[in-house]
Amino acid sequence: MEHQLTVYNTLNRRKELFVHLHAPHVGMYVCGPTVYGDPHLGHARPSITFDLLFRYLKHLGYKVRYVRNITDVGHLEHDADEGEDKIAKKARLEQLEPMEVAQYYINRYHKAMDALNVLPPSIEPHASGHIIEQEELVKKIIDNGYAYLSEGSVYFDVAKYNKDHRYGKLSGRNLDDVLNTTRELDGQEEKRNPADFALWKRAQPEHIMRWPSPWSDGFPGWHCECTAMGKKYLGAHFDIHGGGMDLVFPHHD
Repeated sequence: MEHQLTVYNTLNRRKELFVHLHAPHVGMYVCGPTVYGDPHLGHARPSITFDLLFRYLKHLGYKVRYVRNITDVGHLEHDADEGEDKIAKKARLEQLEPMEVAQYYINRYHKAMDALNVLPPSIEPHASGHIIEQEELVKKIIDNGYAYLSEGSVYFDVAKYNKDHRYGKLSGRNLDDVLNTTRELDGQEEKRNPADFALWKRAQPEHIMRWPSPWSDGFPGWHCECTAMGKKYLGAHFDIHGGGMDLVFPHHD
């Protein structure tokens, strides 16, 4: 009997038969850790889940390219657009270079994954190593009319996007719910809409992690990292995008 794989599709809230795009290849992208602290059960759960999937797909005879990123820049304290970069904050508190903090916790994460017998991914791209790709992605979103520049930062225009495509169809939220539950965040006065999120943030003078861009010296927003790296290594359409339920809104949206 031919082996089959059934997966849960968040988009339609159903289990369905896995059908690959380009046999015998399978592309799988999984959101990896933000490396500012020790790995915990929340990191272990998706690592083990997708390790099982990785192994089983290979067992079925697929050639799997498994991409799991390292977030080492751009993830602000409150998962939106306020507060300090998590790694920069840790670096400031411990008087270290941000990349020193990131490397220390990357090493700790890898040791924890080894202890859990989790296989390493095929590619483990770092967000800080793909700033150019993220800038190109932001340029494309601006050209497509779904982002705008404000005070040196670039924001995704949620309302504009929602007119042409249904924003939130993955998380199941409608835009009214998003607008009513968005807290007052730092930098809101720069936004057309409180639900808009940063694709590029202008760095304050004291911000250590910064790169030149067409808009300002700054850093990428958390949400465009995975998009840019997924597209680079797996193309515009790939088979599986994985991550925790906590990432569905707003990260996967």
